[in-house]
Amino acid sequence: MTESQSTNSNPEEGKLVISRTFNALRELVFKVWTESKHLKHWWGPKGMTIEVAKLDLRPGGIFHYCMRAPDGHEMWGKFVYQEIVAPEKIVFLNSFSDTEGNTIRPPFSSEFPLEVRNVVTFTELNGQTTLTLQGGPHNATAAEHEFFKGMFDSMQQGFGGTFDQLDAYLAKI
Repeated sequence: MTESQSTNSNPEEGKLVISRTFNALRELVFKVWTESKHLKHWWGPKGMTIEVAKLDLRPGGIFHYCMRAPDGHEMWGKFVYQEIVAPEKIVFLNSFSDTEGNTIRPPFSSEFPLEVRNVVTFTELNGQTTLTLQGGPHNATAAEHEFFKGMFDSMQQGFGGTFDQLDAYLAKI
């Protein structure tokens, strides 16, 4: 069960910051972020199923996945891992992709950044883990930065749903 959740943005830096506390040990929360057998059960928007095409957990490695809606519509995405410090931190570039893993623009906007750099940290206190995600445009134009900031509310809702799924999954395993 979730103890607390906070969402806020840092408009000065243009980063989305979301923190959530889970009633699970840090090693377990880190594990479900780094293994395909777990990611497929909770990653992504509510209502979507996730197919893991590839997971290579190392700097330079990728997590390539397909998000499939109930109507069959597919969107592909990927992480390119930059840094992994088990069980404390994961740094990755997140983007939309094609089926081969090439970075592409998202289907909803030509102004959304091609890549978003995310830093996910895991801290444990009294058997609970606080996960903090900080994300912002990477190698983006001024217009892409502005568009990204304009999507904070939508992204907070999306990550809120994803973290709800993570919370439910952690309670089951």
